[in-house]
Amino acid sequence: MTLALDSAAQDLLFREARTANTFTDEPVTEEQVQAIYDLVKFGPTAFNQSPLRVVLVRSDEARERLVSHMAEGNQAKTASAPLVAILAADNEFHEELPTLFPHFPQAKDMFFAERPVREQAAGLNAALQAAYFIVGVRAAGLAAGPMTGFDFAGVQKEFLDDDHTSLMVINIGKPGEDASFPRSPRLAYDEVITTV
Repeated sequence: MTLALDSAAQDLLFREARTANTFTDEPVTEEQVQAIYDLVKFGPTAFNQSPLRVVLVRSDEARERLVSHMAEGNQAKTASAPLVAILAADNEFHEELPTLFPHFPQAKDMFFAERPVREQAAGLNAALQAAYFIVGVRAAGLAAGPMTGFDFAGVQKEFLDDDHTSLMVINIGKPGEDASFPRSPRLAYDEVITTV
């Protein structure tokens, strides 16, 4: 084996992990979410900017509001998932840089003074963190159902402010009956990796 992570962990995080479309009614606890965050917060981002923000949708009223903005094919699973998270990029992440990047606090104004630059950086780095979050959900023994099939402007208006950009919605829980579609093919190593 050439990987330091044992085979069971590789299966849990990647090979056997699947996007879930149905879930059991077992709740996802605040302690589980805290453990997920406490693990994935260590994933790298540029300048340690950490722009990901997560809105947990737990109340019935908030769930109804969110479901109304989901694409038709995503409504039922979002309505029934034990927990739903809205992942967003904080376009004002630079305000935290003096704390998060203390050895170069000038980065806040030197690189991120302009909003378009911040939006691009926030989108890229929050997307990285969203991937870490999905792997963290799997590490907790749960399944994630990430979706981009929703009205972004509607979710933005309903749950976020103008300083945050919605990235995806993730249903979270223990997989239910017939939770996943058959696994789709993956590209081969030599179709992706080039040596120059």
